[in-house]
Amino acid sequence: MSVYDVDVLVVGSGPAGATTARYAAQGGLRVLLVDKKSELGTPVECSGALSEHALEDGGVPLDEEYILAPVYGFVTYAAGGEQIRHDYRSYGRRTALGYVVDRKRFDRYLSSLASDAGAEVWLRSKVHGYIIEDERIYARIERLGQQQTVRTRVVVGADGVMSQVALWAGLSPAVRLQDMASCLQYVVNNVETEGLLEIIVGQAHAPGGYVWVFPKGGSYAEVGLGVIRTMTKQDAHCHLERFMRESFMRERFVRANLLEVQGGGVPLAAPLKKLVASHVMLVGDAGRQVNPLTGGGLHTALRGGRLAGEYLASLGDNLVGGLEQLRGYQEQWFSRIGNDLTDLYHQRVAIFGERNVARRDALLFETLGNYFNPGSKYRKV
Repeated sequence: MSVYDVDVLVVGSGPAGATTARYAAQGGLRVLLVDKKSELGTPVECSGALSEHALEDGGVPLDEEYILAPVYGFVTYAAGGEQIRHDYRSYGRRTALGYVVDRKRFDRYLSSLASDAGAEVWLRSKVHGYIIEDERIYARIERLGQQQTVRTRVVVGADGVMSQVALWAGLSPAVRLQDMASCLQYVVNNVETEGLLEIIVGQAHAPGGYVWVFPKGGSYAEVGLGVIRTMTKQDAHCHLERFMRESFMRERFVRANLLEVQGGGVPLAAPLKKLVASHVMLVGDAGRQVNPLTGGGLHTALRGGRLAGEYLASLGDNLVGGLEQLRGYQEQWFSRIGNDLTDLYHQRVAIFGERNVARRDALLFETLGNYFNPGSKYRKV
């Protein structure tokens, strides 16, 4: 059997993996990006809201190819309808603060950027494990039904919260149930929005999480929520149906037509303390690079992917992939963003550790409302 030689093998073609591949290839490394799926960007498991700052951090050109709707600010609602509003147009801003994107098109766009930078992309390619021998990793890949061996210096695990790469490298402690959000989202039409991301908190609506209503262009919207299953006896579907039927917003959904159902699990844990092992790095959900307070993962995926790719590229011909060499990526990640995410995790634990439901709801309302104000240190996390 022939052996395919590369410098970097990236497993998982989501935003974190594609961005890692792009920047590593852009720096002159031979990069192979593989994914077990046959179609990029599917299935869609979460909303696609991200800030202009996130695109800048990821070096992603602003392009109508993936944009669905501009976003100009945020509204945070308490369970009964009280609100904290931050519409940046009222602060004098005339341009969009961020965008809701088409996740399928966005993921494909990022993969195209990686290809344009020189990375090779394999789909329907499942990694079945690897061995380390003579300072190289030999990965076994089933590509389009054929067995292939890939020899590489580094494997980057960008294969999600249930990362097999992390498991093989001994870097993947299980996410505790109280740190895993069960998310469900409806794509609907005939719902009015005003160019703002709307967040609704309260144990009555979304135990352990919150509800969101995001504009999607025209009369289209994303209506979804995340719940912590240890805090409720009902599933996300029951909570979302009841919110749309009974909450203070119910009149907005009277004419809504259900067009698509999306869902998945989102880790709300602290970032993994160990993101590297010998010849292995983790990015994105695989490394718990997710905002544990908001559940947002696109910005952190772009930022982590760029950091990982640029770090590997900086090593150039000196890239070996040993543990000590890769630790620099981990140190940079924590100094630039990981420590902030850890702080946000502790804030979340403190909020949901409050046993008095009314106080807990008030804490979450105040925290998220202030999180999105112009002076917040976390607004760009």
